[in-house]
Amino acid sequence: METNEEPQAVTSRRSFLLKGAAVGAVGLGAGRLLADPSDAFASGGLTKGDAAILRFLAAAEIIETDLWQQYNELAGIQDTEVPGGSGNPAYTEAVAVLDEDMDQYIHDNTDDEISHSTFINAYLKATGAQQIGRLTNLMRLTVDTSFWTRYRSDSQNPDFGDALPQAVPGLAAGQFPAIPRSDDDLGPSDHLQAIANTAGFHFAFIEQGGTSLYAALAQRVTHPEVLRILLSIGPTEAMHFQTWHDKAGNAPPLTDPTNGLVFPDLNADGELTQTNLIMPEPTIFLERKFPVVSIIRPTQTKGAAMGALKALTDDGLFVGQSPEFFAVLTGLAKAADAAKHGS
Repeated sequence: METNEEPQAVTSRRSFLLKGAAVGAVGLGAGRLLADPSDAFASGGLTKGDAAILRFLAAAEIIETDLWQQYNELAGIQDTEVPGGSGNPAYTEAVAVLDEDMDQYIHDNTDDEISHSTFINAYLKATGAQQIGRLTNLMRLTVDTSFWTRYRSDSQNPDFGDALPQAVPGLAAGQFPAIPRSDDDLGPSDHLQAIANTAGFHFAFIEQGGTSLYAALAQRVTHPEVLRILLSIGPTEAMHFQTWHDKAGNAPPLTDPTNGLVFPDLNADGELTQTNLIMPEPTIFLERKFPVVSIIRPTQTKGAAMGALKALTDDGLFVGQSPEFFAVLTGLAKAADAAKHGS
């Protein structure tokens, strides 16, 4: 697949600069997001592990908020509830091919992620930090669409080490924009639609990751209030995923004339890619000896945070970021994965 090079002006605009010990849209600390975990709102304070889990989830929500704000600026409803941006009519029209209410869904998903980020950071009493540029890069994505076949398989589950096939193999084989990089990307029509299709599958990829992450890290939580937070926010990520899973199925089959990216007819190859099968097919869980059951997957807690960070990195969201940026996120992920119930 052809790799789409990012214009220098965009690279500069998207680049992220560390300043002092703070990084992020709301407050992603390089060394410590909390000055003292006992300062949190949870009655009696937080364990070290609970604080680490919340710090990583705060970082993840900051990242999600950043990318959703970019999508909303171009294709969402423009209002004071989700400020910023002025819309792009051509891109908005291409995204609406997936569903006529996409602008409302994008707007509401953005609003939800802002609320998650704001709440968790307020709960942690995180100190503020300035936002410098963008945290996420939507110009060179390598989208893993195995979530599509994973939720349709009745015999495979990533928790068992199973690797599921890609629904759109081309998206995993190159680097493609999910938003117009310039007005040049507004044509030809199949190129712009390919960008919108990429966005549609990327929406679902991001939200299925959040769905699994909250379920995986909830198993490591100690404080009942922190568990309540994870169990309350996590299901909203699942609602987002099912919405975007459904809409991605409306992406029209086409070949991008500028780079050869192919979006196949997903209804041509049987149930493993059938578009209207958006409810999780029962599959193996815990041990293969048990009957199949409809579940969120994966939910294995070991290495969950580092796995999420790797998935976001492989996705291309952090193309152009500094080594310091990766060091911050890696530290947060490792601390979250080291958390144990009761400590």
